[in-house]
Amino acid sequence: MKCPFCNYKDSKVIDSRMKADGTVIRRRRECLSCKRRFTTKEYIEQAPLIVVKADKRREPFSLEKLKKGIRLACSKRPISSETIDDIASKVEFQLREMVADEIDSREIGKLVMVHLKKLDKVAYVRFASVYRNFQDKEEFITELQDL
Repeated sequence: MKCPFCNYKDSKVIDSRMKADGTVIRRRRECLSCKRRFTTKEYIEQAPLIVVKADKRREPFSLEKLKKGIRLACSKRPISSETIDDIASKVEFQLREMVADEIDSREIGKLVMVHLKKLDKVAYVRFASVYRNFQDKEEFITELQDL
């Protein structure tokens, strides 16, 4: 593994820890040249998921794009980056369990909303306002009353 500090091409693993669900291994490494330590994460390589957007365009599923959307909804809320990463990982896992090559973007939004509704009502409403594309304040107020 290439060192992110000095670009040396070799390192040794100091510690390995598996995530509870067994999908990720976190490895602590030390560069054999500069002796600095860094962390890598090892994931199972999956077949690509294709997301079907509202306008029928298709694009590859992006975990980073999903995290960005969740992070935006959770901004200025007491929600850690680890929690956001965990939600995104859970959603990806749920999508892969559907055993479909193509997933409608609305399905992804529904899954995220289920997690956010349990976690933080403000983040949930923020995400819902973008996901559901509220057209007027009455739709927004109705969603708030349902909470």
